[in-house]
Amino acid sequence: MEPIIHPAFEQQTSTWQYIVACPRTFQPAIINPVLDYDQTQMSIGTTSADALLDFATSYDYTTTCLETHAHADHLTAAYYIQQKLETKKQNKIKLSIRIKELDNAFDHLFQDDDTFQIGDITGQTLHLPGHTPDHSGYIIGSNVFTGDSIFNSDVGSARCDFPDGDAHALYGFMQKLLSLPDKYKLYTKHENPSSEGNKHVKGNTPKEDFVRCRQERDSGLHEPQASHQVLQVNIRGGKLPLSEDGGVAIE
Repeated sequence: MEPIIHPAFEQQTSTWQYIVACPRTFQPAIINPVLDYDQTQMSIGTTSADALLDFATSYDYTTTCLETHAHADHLTAAYYIQQKLETKKQNKIKLSIRIKELDNAFDHLFQDDDTFQIGDITGQTLHLPGHTPDHSGYIIGSNVFTGDSIFNSDVGSARCDFPDGDAHALYGFMQKLLSLPDKYKLYTKHENPSSEGNKHVKGNTPKEDFVRCRQERDSGLHEPQASHQVLQVNIRGGKLPLSEDGGVAIE
């Protein structure tokens, strides 16, 4: 059985969010939902997340959330969505953060090849380290949600200069994705599709060429905007840290 897939593009962070639903039970999961964050104003908004919720409600979906990793480029809306829907906690991604620091943020920490249910469809976790050591993707039907690993062809691949990132590992798992049967579709986290070949890795790209290209590219990159503030929230599953007086404390 193939899922129903509803893509939703969040323009500010160029992030593709996906509502993936079982056509029989109408139970969905939202993959990598975005919470709006204005670093200049130090303000948080819910326009993007509310649009996902409105869409889910229009289909009578009862929603859970899946994360591919602890993002450094946007706030996750997973906790906000969970609270709005008042659903019981279900599956989210395994993090490379010490367990005591998770603060009960995640409902389930996946290992490679772990399975989960979206209605009557069985999904599978696929460990895809490289961008970060904890990074994973999800196979749902003949669809692979790749997160920040391989990107659409005009973008290439994810950066590997975060702590414990590894361009060698990323190359291997990109090749694994590209070797899947032709019936599989890859759904990436960033940017729009292109008809051209992937600019970073093609079927015959030698590993050493890819690693050199990736490392040269990473050496000139800056940290993602507001990554320090964003990670404080995302390692807690989107739960905002509170100050002593009960307010939000993002430093």
